[in-house]
Amino acid sequence: MAPKVLIVLTSADKIPANGSPTGWYLPEFAHPWAVLHEKTELTIASPKGGEAPLDQASVEMFKSDATSVDFLNNHKDLWTNTVKLADVANRVGEYDAIFYVGGHGPMFDLHYDPVSLGLIQAFAAAKKPVAAVCHGPTVFLRATTAQGEPLLSGATVTGFSNEEEDQAQKTQFMPYMLETELKKINNVKYVKADQAWGEKVVVSQVAGTGSPLITGQNPASATGVGKEILKALGL
Repeated sequence: MAPKVLIVLTSADKIPANGSPTGWYLPEFAHPWAVLHEKTELTIASPKGGEAPLDQASVEMFKSDATSVDFLNNHKDLWTNTVKLADVANRVGEYDAIFYVGGHGPMFDLHYDPVSLGLIQAFAAAKKPVAAVCHGPTVFLRATTAQGEPLLSGATVTGFSNEEEDQAQKTQFMPYMLETELKKINNVKYVKADQAWGEKVVVSQVAGTGSPLITGQNPASATGVGKEILKALGL
């Protein structure tokens, strides 16, 4: 039987500070999906369920990326009818890993979402892989272990860098900077690629559990995150 992976998308469709559209970022779902879908069984969820907002800026940005274009054109059912996150909250035992897609959206809903935090903590306690890419690692910032310490304490992690946020011209509209917040957590080692937008994938462990912790810095890291999820599942 194929392992089951829970993929979580944002439901946030606007940046509050300026009202501009946002959502999840196309290649950060398309590329991991391309790696995972033939070897795992995937469930796609979001806080509100139903259609999870795709950041249209990412469609334009990756219009020359064959994997993203194919995904966009042929697999819309994956994000237009997502499961409500609360409906899988008590079904952690059915899944073997959880993965958070990036985009700016998670900064505004999944970062604070109590159901999401509960899921992350349950997966980690069960020593199941937890993974996120780009802005996705924001979901770990408020998560704790059963003992109450930060989930990321002692871990090496990556995520969208301050330099990349500046270059994306979104810094002034963000409620916080992901790199800055990751560095504030006790004993966390934040690492990034030598150059902005370069690939960086980090495999570490959740504090006190041994649960695999997989993070990717940016869109270029999405395929690598998918591959590390497969490795963590023994595939």
